[in-house]
Amino acid sequence: MPAALLMRPDAVVSHELLLDGVWGAETPASGHKVPASHVNPLRRVLDALGTRPAESVIRSGKGWYRFVVDGVRLDTADLTERGDEALRVKASGDLAGATDQLSAALALFRGEPLVNLPGPFAQNERQRLLERRRTLRLASLECLVLLGRFGEALDDLGAPSASPSGPFDESLPALRLRALYGCERRTEALNVCQEMRVRLRDEVGVDPGEGAGTSGPAAVPSGR
Repeated sequence: MPAALLMRPDAVVSHELLLDGVWGAETPASGHKVPASHVNPLRRVLDALGTRPAESVIRSGKGWYRFVVDGVRLDTADLTERGDEALRVKASGDLAGATDQLSAALALFRGEPLVNLPGPFAQNERQRLLERRRTLRLASLECLVLLGRFGEALDDLGAPSASPSGPFDESLPALRLRALYGCERRTEALNVCQEMRVRLRDEVGVDPGEGAGTSGPAAVPSGR
C-alpha cells in the first residue's frame, strides 16, 4: 500500500483507490481500517520526531491521503526528468552527450522495479517502468551504433536486461545485426537476420521490417 500512495505524489488518493490498487476485487473485510494500519507506520519513518499531523509528509482527511513532495526527491521523478532530457539531447543530434545521459538514467534502475509487490497498481507501474527502461536502453544502443561504438553496443546487447519485450520484437536484433556488421562479424550478422526472418515467418506469417531485414553493408551506419 505505501507504493500505491507514494507513487502518486501530491495527488489526493481515496482509501478505496488504495485498497483497489493492492487487493483489486478481493478487498479484505476490514478494508476501512487497513489504510491507517499501513500509513501510520510510514509516517513514523518519513516524518521527523514530533511532527504534527498537519505538517506530515502524508496529509489526510476524511477518506483520503496525500503524499506531499515538498523537499522530497523521488527516484521515479529523477528517472522521468533524466530520461526525458536524454531523449531530447539525442533528438538534437548530440549522440555522445545523449549516450552519457542515457547511461546515467539507466543507472537509476536496480533490478526489477517494485519486485514482489502484489496488486494491480504495482503490476501496472512495474510494466510502465520496464517499458521506460527498454525505451531508454534502445535509445542508448542506437546512439552507440550510430557513433560506431559497435563493441560497446554488442556488450550491452548481450546483457539479460537488453532482451526484447516479446518474441516478435525486431528492434534489438536489428541493432545487433548492425553492430555485428560494424565489427566485421558478418557471418554472425547474417545468422541473426536469418533467425529473425524464420521466426517471424513461421510464427506470425510476416517478414521482418526493412531495418531488421537489411543483410548487407548498407545496414551499417557511417560512424566508423
